[in-house]
Amino acid sequence: MMKLSSIFRKKTKTPGAERAEPETDVFQGTAKKRVSLARSRVAFVTVAFVAVYAIIGGRLVHYSLAKEDGTVARAAVPLTLARRPDIVDRNGAIMATDVRMMSLYADPSMITSADDVLESLKPIFPDLDVARAYRLLNSKGEFVWLKRQITPKQQSQVLAAGVPGVGFRPEVRRFYPGGPEAAHILGLVDIDNRGLSGIERYMDQSDGISGLMGLGLTGSMGLEPFEVSLDLRAESIVRETLMRGVKKFEALGATGIILDADTGEVVALASYPDFDPNNPPPASDERMLNHAITGVYEMGSTFKLFTLAMGLESGKFNLQSMVDAKTPLYFGSSRIGDDHAQNRILTYPEVFTYSSNIGASRIAGAVGPDYQKSFLEKLGLLEKIDTEIGGSGTPQKPQKWGGVFSATVSFGQGITTTPLQTAAAAAAIVNGGKLFPPTFLPRTPEEADRIATRVISEETSDKMRYLLRLNGTDGSGRNGQVPGYRVGAKTGTAEKIIDGKYAHDHNFNAFLAAFPMDDPRYVVLVTIDDPKKVEGVPGRTAAWNAGPMTGEIIRRTAPLLGVDPDFGADGDALLASY
Repeated sequence: MMKLSSIFRKKTKTPGAERAEPETDVFQGTAKKRVSLARSRVAFVTVAFVAVYAIIGGRLVHYSLAKEDGTVARAAVPLTLARRPDIVDRNGAIMATDVRMMSLYADPSMITSADDVLESLKPIFPDLDVARAYRLLNSKGEFVWLKRQITPKQQSQVLAAGVPGVGFRPEVRRFYPGGPEAAHILGLVDIDNRGLSGIERYMDQSDGISGLMGLGLTGSMGLEPFEVSLDLRAESIVRETLMRGVKKFEALGATGIILDADTGEVVALASYPDFDPNNPPPASDERMLNHAITGVYEMGSTFKLFTLAMGLESGKFNLQSMVDAKTPLYFGSSRIGDDHAQNRILTYPEVFTYSSNIGASRIAGAVGPDYQKSFLEKLGLLEKIDTEIGGSGTPQKPQKWGGVFSATVSFGQGITTTPLQTAAAAAAIVNGGKLFPPTFLPRTPEEADRIATRVISEETSDKMRYLLRLNGTDGSGRNGQVPGYRVGAKTGTAEKIIDGKYAHDHNFNAFLAAFPMDDPRYVVLVTIDDPKKVEGVPGRTAAWNAGPMTGEIIRRTAPLLGVDPDFGADGDALLASY
């Protein structure tokens, strides 16, 4: 068969020559039409694509310039959130963290009827301030908050209701997993997640978090957790013990402190009644007051710990000294006597174990008012102390020293101080004589030594540990004992001042303890305000309420804090050495 191209090249006339030229024209015309059609289609598709993308681009420009539609939920909009670092305890347990929330806003310019909007929102938000919301919806602005930090259910209800002119913006809310645990220490934040009190406020100021939040930088930062010195387990035990004690003894309130004797770190601190920072009461509410730091009280006979240490440190007394307590002391019309009067000369340890007001007064008189005042100043008991959480109360002291004023101060009357100051001073008495400013932040022993102030000698501290242990086994501290932990203790029962007079039937009780007494690791102080005498309990003094509460705290927290019990030879080699 001949090729088609060969036929078209032939010039000789053949029977089919007349048809050769027309066939070539037909073929070429058909090819041109197909090429033209293909080009037309490509051009059409190209134009269509350009048109579509031009429309999309135009709409994007339009949306960027136009006012936002208030009906669109803003959950997907990448807004910068003002985040805060987590707060964690010494073991890494979270005590405060941020959770993502939605808040409801409105664009008044997009709303035609405020009444219709409120009619739709009121069933969803029964606590909505209708008058305020109505005023905002009728304002001339383009953005107003209607409800901050709403629940997912409320958000879905608003979406289902199709309320015009409103939308949502993502925010963060501070959440405290433990509720009221350590509430007075952690503090509060405002609606914009900025610290108002406690560690929250300190963190903003010390780490500059507040400034970063204001610049909108914290939302994208990898914020390291903020560690505090508290042990959340011990904090929970202290709070639970206070709650039960207040209920059992029908008291007005109570405080509890565990202080590391070697560093000044606050391991646990609670004041009850307290509050839930997730839903705090008004600032004026009594529950907001941290009585362990802000409250100042007459600490009663716990002050004899400082008075007897003062006598030993002055060099005027030793453990073999004898103190005359045969008869009461008189200063004009003022009489000083003993609740458990022995009416005889007491040994120095007996002044402590019998809690003799007469003996303490004679020791104060022997060292003199100037030395007494100076000694208490060194212990940090006469001036306001500073801590990271602020709010410390200001102690009240005598306007002049000497005479009856020095005498009453020696047994904790006529002078007030905070429980935290008392615990810090007691730690210095038992730890070898070093006073550490109390802190709510981690502190190593090396860091503590650099800022320590020596207030008594190691020899005096050693002797005071002996007296505390002796009072724990043979004196008023027996009800705070825990087998295996060699607890040293001193009670304090102070009469409350009501209507300007001491009320004999209203007490403020304190129980001060340290353990283990051969090498004290921790100081524990429990106070209870106005406890009642209850059935089955012989009395209402500190030995019968604050004492057992302290023992319960030590029994439950000591194993958690790494203090092993020692049951060998009843653990009283310290007593045998004197």
